[in-house]
Amino acid sequence: MMFKRDLYLNELIEKQNNHLIKVITGIRRCGKSYLLNTIFYNHLISKENVSKERIIKFAFDDEEDIKPLSDHCLVILSEK
Repeated sequence: MMFKRDLYLNELIEKQNNHLIKVITGIRRCGKSYLLNTIFYNHLISKENVSKERIIKFAFDDEEDIKPLSDHCLVILSEK
């Protein structure tokens, strides 16, 4: 079963181009990652025509996702 979460999706869509960082908060296992990595991801691809190569998806509880991020941050810091 999938919960659509239209209220939260519409809030993200409404504020996506305001040049501010969005912070999604909530208790554990309430659907934050699902909202971003599935619902908003599909919206960006199907409705906004964003190519998959321009979207970064990761989960902080997955070491395989965190390692490339930390390596990328180290490269950025070493360039300064």
